[in-house]
Amino acid sequence: MSLQMPESATRMHCEAAQAAQVVRDQLFSNAERMESLAERLRAQPPRVVVTCARGSSDHAATFAKYLIETRLAVPTSSAAPSVSSLYDARPDLSGALCLAISQSGASPDLLASVRKAREAGARVVALVNAAHSPLEALADDVVPLTAGAETSVAATKSFVASLAAITHLVACWSADRTLSEALRKAPKHLERAWSLDWSAALEPLVEARDLYVIGRGIGLAVAQEAALKLKETCGLHAEAVSAAELRHGPMALVKPGFPVLVFSQNDEARSSIEMLAQELTARRATVMIAGSRCPQALQLPAEPAHPVIEPMLLIQTFYRLANALSLARGLDPDHPPHLRKVTETV
Repeated sequence: MSLQMPESATRMHCEAAQAAQVVRDQLFSNAERMESLAERLRAQPPRVVVTCARGSSDHAATFAKYLIETRLAVPTSSAAPSVSSLYDARPDLSGALCLAISQSGASPDLLASVRKAREAGARVVALVNAAHSPLEALADDVVPLTAGAETSVAATKSFVASLAAITHLVACWSADRTLSEALRKAPKHLERAWSLDWSAALEPLVEARDLYVIGRGIGLAVAQEAALKLKETCGLHAEAVSAAELRHGPMALVKPGFPVLVFSQNDEARSSIEMLAQELTARRATVMIAGSRCPQALQLPAEPAHPVIEPMLLIQTFYRLANALSLARGLDPDHPPHLRKVTETV
């Protein structure tokens, strides 16, 4: 039984629908700031990048890892905040860039990790949505996400804003004019992505209990984000798995009818994702695929764009599905049980 409310009435739906304008505003307001930051990074290139984030922001950090390593060849790794907040360890981060990503900029373990990274010699760049947050005070450079207030517990527009800001940073840092031009067109693509219809996926998912969400490369981040949203808003046990890792154990769970949601951007990862999707359909899994094609799979429409832009378009369309699926499963996507907006992990 679903809640007696239209899909468009939820805060999750309303806030996710704002993503295109958020990105449009962000690109304009951060243009000079990002060029200046990129000049400083080129003048003093970091030896490594260490990302610091939790939840959806950590999925954005996964996107940053793939983009920085493939476009700038700078090793990038995720910091474990507990190393600082629980164990008080102090790795040598001289010459490193600490990239902190946060919607609230207020989680104690994130702040502890960033503070100790700075004390250990790292330059801190903060991508943060909340103005005047404690994280801003710790950063050498601040990149506002400009997503505005986000009152639904499930992050949507702030995640898309994080992907856009990361892409903006890398495009400027690498002086990649092609990527910069593709990003300039992203708001229009996001508007079209929001209008796409994935309602065909409701029937196989409305009664599901378990699910794999597949991505690879720069698309792995949105598979992680989609799996989290399915847990948060739909009460569905969803696990994000890289297309390169599924055969290393997780494939054992795939039985006939097992649902698998597949995301694919049009880059070097696409052929391996398609091969995996075909193998899954041969095992009679219920495969739903977006961004690529596979015989016998349920084809979900996707907005084509530059491969780096496509992951944010896929997650934008997915948010609409997650909102509808939550309601179809009798839940309220704005108020997931046991959760609140700012998670104060220590």
